Amino acid sequence: MTGTDAAGLRLAGLLDDYSLEMTGKDVDELTAARDLLAAGTRVNITFLGSEDLSLRLRAAAAVRAQGFTPVPHISARRLSSRAELADFLGALHRAGAADNVFVAGGDPDPHGPFDDALSVIESGLLEPHGVRRVGVAGYPEGHPRIPDPVLWLTLTGKLAALRSRGLAAEVITQFGFDADPVLDWIATVRERGIDAPIRVGVPGPAGLRRLVRYAARLGVATSAGLAQRYGADLLATAGPDDFLRALATDYHPDRHGQVKLHFYTFGGLRATARWISDFRDADDEPTL
Repeated sequence: MTGTDAAGLRLAGLLDDYSLEMTGKDVDELTAARDLLAAGTRVNITFLGSEDLSLRLRAAAAVRAQGFTPVPHISARRLSSRAELADFLGALHRAGAADNVFVAGGDPDPHGPFDDALSVIESGLLEPHGVRRVGVAGYPEGHPRIPDPVLWLTLTGKLAALRSRGLAAEVITQFGFDADPVLDWIATVRERGIDAPIRVGVPGPAGLRRLVRYAARLGVATSAGLAQRYGADLLATAGPDDFLRALATDYHPDRHGQVKLHFYTFGGLRATARWISDFRDADDEPTL
């Protein structure tokens, strides 16, 4: 088998069982993309400050009703009380959508008793409401406001807390545009003895101006060269073709462990699902 063939097989494996994101307002987009997604696809539902509990619950119920796996987000600092967290989890449980959640600290100052994701994990409220698997964030290129040593302590602390509570864990990374720092970070994760599955954040197809804006806001280190990499036209749309192929070329399961992909749908859920389907079809075509 040639190196190109091996990379192609690794790329196919990475694209198997990918996950993606939606907001509470994207139910129609999900419905439009239904035929493009495999049954059971994990769909993360973001916890936006502009969306209320009922909107998030309707989205989670719609994901489940259409045959996919809902992964509701919990933003620790946006919660005003333990009661609000318990109410949210209880409603998810009644909707059959509490098995999988993603817990993040969130951007604002704390609105209540939860300072970070770890405080939600240690609240004791997840397990009795049916949560079985918890996703936590990883930052291959660092965080604009948190030093790297703190990020490592935070990641290991969250994973240790989940393990002690008998909860399965996975890490979903911030998106990036260069595969090298992502793979180097994953290798370091494994060297530190962390064996949790990792989903690499991938920016779905979107306008360059939007990608640059999100990258700058979230502190993605490679954002400065984004326009040069894809071209000077900020009105153009870019897909993650090169990123995925570079990732597959240098990804080695024996070194990097279990890795899958998580698509951030900046350009729309249906557009992202269509792009993935077209990319997979094109990648499967034989070359002459």
